[in-house]
Parts: sequence; structure tokens; C-alpha cells
Amino acid sequence: MQIRELDLRELFTAYDVLVQLRPELSYNEFEDLIYDMKHMEYKMLGIFEGAQLITYAGVAVQTNLSHKRHLHIYDLITDTRYKTKNYSQMMFEYLHDYAKIAMCENMVFASDISEHDIGEFCVKNGCAKKQHLFVRSV
Repeated sequence: MQIRELDLRELFTAYDVLVQLRPELSYNEFEDLIYDMKHMEYKMLGIFEGAQLITYAGVAVQTNLSHKRHLHIYDLITDTRYKTKNYSQMMFEYLHDYAKIAMCENMVFASDISEHDIGEFCVKNGCAKKQHLFVRSV
């Protein structure tokens, strides 16, 4: 198992898993949006078993007045074939360490990923629901 950043040559690999979270997104739209988000330092992170992407996380370190310096988690999905094997927990722990290294005060989960079982997962892992987001101190 390996956790690493995906590069732009792996967009098809990322899309194959991400589409399970965002089925309305076409590949062409996904590709365009990934290039558009480069300015905000959006990172594609993944857990791999060999060449197989198991879990995908799309994140960016950001700063704003409400969450200060934080790791914003836009996308987090484990391939449905591997849901029972704790890969989401492994990614969550990796993201927590990633946020610490980036000197973030919080991890903030996008509200729309909470609709896909992440809300319960966040609460179990010490996150608090604040308005439409889940937030965890680092």
C-alpha cells in the first residue's frame, strides 16, 4: 500500500474513483476543473494497492477568517469495492498528518461529501459540525 499525490497523467485513474462520489461529472468537465483548480494548489491524493487507486482525496491548504489556515477536503471517496477495509480511516489519518505538516489549525470537510457517509465518519473521528461543514482541530 502506498499513499501519494497523483500527477496530471493519472487523471483517468482519479476520475474512475471520484465519479462514484460525483456521478454528474463528465470526464472532460473533471479534467477542465482540475486544471482550473491548480491556482489554489488543489492536490489529488490517493491510496494505492499496486497500480489500483483505492481511495481518492482532493484537498487544498487555504486561509480564511472563519477557519484560519486549514486543510479543506473537497473530495474523499473510497472505491466501493474496498469500503469495508478501513481505507477511509487510513486516508483520514494521513490527511490529519498532512494538515499538521502544513501548519493548519483545522481540517474542513466540504458539506456535499457529508452526504456520502462522511458525516458519520467525521463525527466518529472528532469533527464538529459547524453550519454546513465538518471541522476538526489539528
